[in-house]
Amino acid sequence: MGAMAQKADDHAGPAAGPATGADAAMADKATQPTTGADAGRMQRPGAGEDKPSAGITLMERMGIPLPPLPPEKPYTGKVDLAYGAFQRGLFGTAFDYALPLAEKGDPASETLIAELMSRGLAVKKDMKGAAFWYGKAAKDGDPAAMFKYALIVLEGVYAPKDTALAYDYMHKAADAGNASAQFNWAQILVSQNPGVKGLHLALPYYEKSAEQGIADAQYAVAQIYRNLPDLPQEKRDMAREWLVRAARAGFDTAQLDMGIWLINGIMGPQNLDNGFNWLRIAANRGNVAAQNRLAHVYVAALGTRPDPVEAAKWFILSRRAGLNDPSLEDFYMGLPTAQQKQAIEAANKYRVGHKSAQVQAPASKNKVPAPKPEPAPAPSNAAVGLPGVSVPPVGGYMPENDAPDDENTKVEPQAPGAKSATP
Repeated sequence: MGAMAQKADDHAGPAAGPATGADAAMADKATQPTTGADAGRMQRPGAGEDKPSAGITLMERMGIPLPPLPPEKPYTGKVDLAYGAFQRGLFGTAFDYALPLAEKGDPASETLIAELMSRGLAVKKDMKGAAFWYGKAAKDGDPAAMFKYALIVLEGVYAPKDTALAYDYMHKAADAGNASAQFNWAQILVSQNPGVKGLHLALPYYEKSAEQGIADAQYAVAQIYRNLPDLPQEKRDMAREWLVRAARAGFDTAQLDMGIWLINGIMGPQNLDNGFNWLRIAANRGNVAAQNRLAHVYVAALGTRPDPVEAAKWFILSRRAGLNDPSLEDFYMGLPTAQQKQAIEAANKYRVGHKSAQVQAPASKNKVPAPKPEPAPAPSNAAVGLPGVSVPPVGGYMPENDAPDDENTKVEPQAPGAKSATP
């Protein structure tokens, strides 16, 4: 009997002494009934009360009270009442606060007045008046106003056109840290200095803009990191990271490229499933090139099951938008009549976001025609040098495309490649 008692004690753990301090406080909150239906069950704080229990917090389990909040540091900076009102949507109040300061030459107030006037907030929309205040604020050194006024004088509608002044203000705003100005100044540098030299000059501004979250700049950095020679390897290794940032920001061209990079294994490992998903996102956002590429991946079963009707649907949508693809044309013409009809009906029902994209089949203005191969578009709608999907499954169908496999969709039209055989 003594041996059995000893074994039981071996599994019982350390002997429990009297509860003290925080343990005693916890014992008061969590009790263990010895009789009744709840015998042996630990009761949480509040059990048995009329109101529901809030449970035991982590601090209660640890027996440690919450530390007091640190004292709030007093703010000693300048209080901008006008901008504070603007942030809260009190545009009339913001205007009343800002106007006296703007008349005294305060750059931030001048910019705020211009912004209110350009958007018609609390005052009648007045672009000429906004241009006047943007000009004053730009002259007084406000970076945001420099950027806005540079665009105004570059356009020459609400202020006299002055390209030299526009470039000067854009450069100053970029150097002052304005993210949009940094991207635009990089674009100007590229246009003024064609080739590798312009890219090298523009890259620091693209990088600064990308760091501040401008998706266009993130896309540009990804492309430059991939294609510009003599860059450090650590920058080349970041190309895909910058591209995915732009894609996640909703930039559909980056989403298109992200799909192609993943499918082709560009600047990183291949991932067919994720590549397919990015192409589908871009296609559903209305990117015509992505719709064309998505048709190819449905045909070739890259990251998805083969689906001839879905492939034909995306081909029809991209071709109606003016992008012809001879290889997909051959694929479509080789489909059975019933599948061609299903694809036309699916294309007619397709919606982009909340806006209906329904259009009638090409052969009829009023109804879906009897299914038959659609005629080829005029040569002016021929495919440009779009990126190709170059990793087919074993024995799979792959369209011919002599264009480079990068993502530049803004190239000059070229003659389409030779047609491939019908699968």
